[in-house]
Amino acid sequence: RATASLRERLPRVSFGSRWVERSAVELFQEDIARFPVLLGSQDSEDSLATLRRGEIPRLRALQAYNSTVYRWNRACYGITGGKPHLRIENRVLPAGPTVLDEVANAAFFFGMLRGMIAVYPDVTRLLSFEDVRKNFLSAARDGLDAQFQWINGKSISARSLIAGELVPMARAGLESGSIRRADIERYLGVIEARIPSGRSGAEWSLQSLANMKNTRRETALTTLTAAIAHRQWETPGPAHEWPLAGPAEKRTIKRNMLSIEEAMTTDLSTVHPDEPIDLVVNLMDWRRIRHVPVEDEDGRLAGLVSYFEVIRHLNQRASDSDPVAVRAIMNSNPLTVSPEARVQDAIALMSEKNAACLLVVKDSRLVGIVTEHDVLRLTAELLR
Repeated sequence: RATASLRERLPRVSFGSRWVERSAVELFQEDIARFPVLLGSQDSEDSLATLRRGEIPRLRALQAYNSTVYRWNRACYGITGGKPHLRIENRVLPAGPTVLDEVANAAFFFGMLRGMIAVYPDVTRLLSFEDVRKNFLSAARDGLDAQFQWINGKSISARSLIAGELVPMARAGLESGSIRRADIERYLGVIEARIPSGRSGAEWSLQSLANMKNTRRETALTTLTAAIAHRQWETPGPAHEWPLAGPAEKRTIKRNMLSIEEAMTTDLSTVHPDEPIDLVVNLMDWRRIRHVPVEDEDGRLAGLVSYFEVIRHLNQRASDSDPVAVRAIMNSNPLTVSPEARVQDAIALMSEKNAACLLVVKDSRLVGIVTEHDVLRLTAELLR
């Protein structure tokens, strides 16, 4: 029944819901109040009794529970060297793609943390948590082109905020931590140099993929990965100085080492053994495909239905017959290879078995399919 009363439900993976007001204990209390236990613990320790004895409780049950709730900044209790500690698992630092970029990101972040305390001792009084959440989403979507709500309701672009306030704040924070000036200038200089180019490591990757928009997705991703590895070794500068990857990118992987996962199709349409053959016919028509893999209830590969089996069945079936299940015509032992198989070996297997397709399987799970069309396309790309 439709209702205007909607219950608020916070997902187990979230940015958070509000500022911490007193201590990190609030985070554990809120999580326990909101989310049911997913993992049990065999630990029978009486934590209060342990404290009364003057010992440190392990809190294994809390640690197991906390591992099932994922805040963007997650507080975690632990014991190291006999000393209890509370650490903050931080997911904000972007990944490289160079060591220089990664260290620059870390220097910028930790410098801001230290410097912000001096400028804004209690930022919670100046910036609402909802504005922080919106800024987070804006930064994730738009990168250096993001627009933020800043202190006291001021609207400002990411580039202006970084250049005019955050970098100077980080510089002061690192200086107060006795970091060498040469190191400060080196790493914060990387952050400053990104601003006019608008190209962070993530933006370089996105622009490179856009540069290969007419290339197969699997090939584009492989080329991008190879380009990153090549530039990390050959180009000493940060990522914003890198030329974009493109279709003409020289691969660092030799042709005879290409694996079949670079040629396979991963966008699959599958059916269940007990579903009607008419569904297979429709899938082949809708998706313009000639092979439909079959998976069981647990997602394991059960077989393959090809266009020829469907035609053979339709020719033999009476018009008024009852629906037939997929399992009646599927090949229960289709030809398979692992994702790591070399392209040459996969092509040789298809030729030897006179097979029109190969199913790519890992740990009994279907991960892709390679057809004659995929092989021809890959061959054409290699010849070019």
